[in-house]
Amino acid sequence: MKQFMDKDFLLDTATAKHLFHDYAEHMPIIDYHCHISPQEIAEDHHFRSITEVWLGGDHYKWRLIRSNGTPEEKVTGTESTDLEKFVEYAKALPRAIGNPLYHWSHLELQRYFGITEPLSEKNAEDIFNRCNAKLQEKDMGVQGLIKQSNVKVICTTDDPADDLKWHQKLKDENTCSAKVYPAMRPDKLMNVDKAGYADYMARLGQAAGVEIKTFADIRKAMDKRIAFFEEMGCRATDHALEYVFCREADEQTVDAIIAKALKGESISKEETEAYKTAVLTYLAGEYYKRGWVMQLHFATLRDLNSEMYRKLGPDTGFDSIAEGNCCKGLIAFLDHLNELHILPKTVLYSGTPNDNAMIGTIIGAFQGPEARGKIQQGAAWWFNDTKQGMIDQMTSIANLSVFGNILGMLTDSRSFLSYARHEYYRRILCNWIGNLVENGEYPNDEEALRQLVEDICYNNVANYFQFQM
Repeated sequence: MKQFMDKDFLLDTATAKHLFHDYAEHMPIIDYHCHISPQEIAEDHHFRSITEVWLGGDHYKWRLIRSNGTPEEKVTGTESTDLEKFVEYAKALPRAIGNPLYHWSHLELQRYFGITEPLSEKNAEDIFNRCNAKLQEKDMGVQGLIKQSNVKVICTTDDPADDLKWHQKLKDENTCSAKVYPAMRPDKLMNVDKAGYADYMARLGQAAGVEIKTFADIRKAMDKRIAFFEEMGCRATDHALEYVFCREADEQTVDAIIAKALKGESISKEETEAYKTAVLTYLAGEYYKRGWVMQLHFATLRDLNSEMYRKLGPDTGFDSIAEGNCCKGLIAFLDHLNELHILPKTVLYSGTPNDNAMIGTIIGAFQGPEARGKIQQGAAWWFNDTKQGMIDQMTSIANLSVFGNILGMLTDSRSFLSYARHEYYRRILCNWIGNLVENGEYPNDEEALRQLVEDICYNNVANYFQFQM
């Protein structure tokens, strides 16, 4: 029997152990999509307790605690103590066998706190105190955690109207060992059918010095914001879509939709798709000109629980996989951009594992010379970043595309301890490759294997995004 999560955790063969310990384990991290706070990085925030860093904004963990029958007050409430919330997580975790949170949590305890015993209700208070004592050390602030994790680049998630003052502070002071760049996420610009659209357009217009009433005004405002983000080192953008579509409309029609939305009038599904298609097409053209990467996240449903949404707001753990088939819409949109010769480097993430083969075949139809794997299937995302989810996606993309060109892992997290997820992915990656080698399905070619592992862990991402390192 293997020891619990020892140095060869998830590594079944001699080849897998060699590839991980000699190559993957030492590669730096480029975290090209996450939701961590640039302010906390700039201020080198020190956490008051393990509860703050673990449970302060991690909706993965919140879902787990709720699923164990814990009342919401002890999950996100303000009256419960940090210890009480931590104990509730410790109660739930031993029951979560097979859940990646079980592995991620223990990797984090091992790597950052030197704690190797499994967390449970019995030892929760002791581990809580030991973690808190460790967090008081000078190098356990946010910048220290980033350095310990060997992170070289971080891309945060930033609205086009943001002033990026914390990014400017990081740039000026240069105290963080990693480069921290903004990644533009224009979701609020896209949400023409949502409440608050008019208020947001006023805010965006103010940031750009443009009064926004028409599509031409949007382009003028976004031209300025994109130029500003580029000055700050931006190389990536991100769009969250429930599903993918392509509904072309002339500018007069788009202007009429904008006028209705600014008045607070109801916008139909067809009008929403026409507006979003126009905006996405314009943005894609700007990304293409600058060599930026467009990331599209789709096939998820958010905020399913209306009561909890009213109480807690978005991004609190009440989401699911969507069943909608995005195949025709995705093909139409990529083809539309390709016809206009403005298809940028693009990374596609689906919330449903049913889309693996679909994406793997579609991307092969739209590749180009701008980069190896110009159109990519992104890392197993959200509900798919489980052990089996990663293995399934690796197998699918290997079957249907060029596996050696993939972009490895990202955290997509709000936690500064979640860099352990890169280790988790790399162990699964090396085991997957190792099994093929041991089974005689790939040659035991040392140089080829080293290149493959190091490229997937780091080099592919550095080359694809072309960050200023």
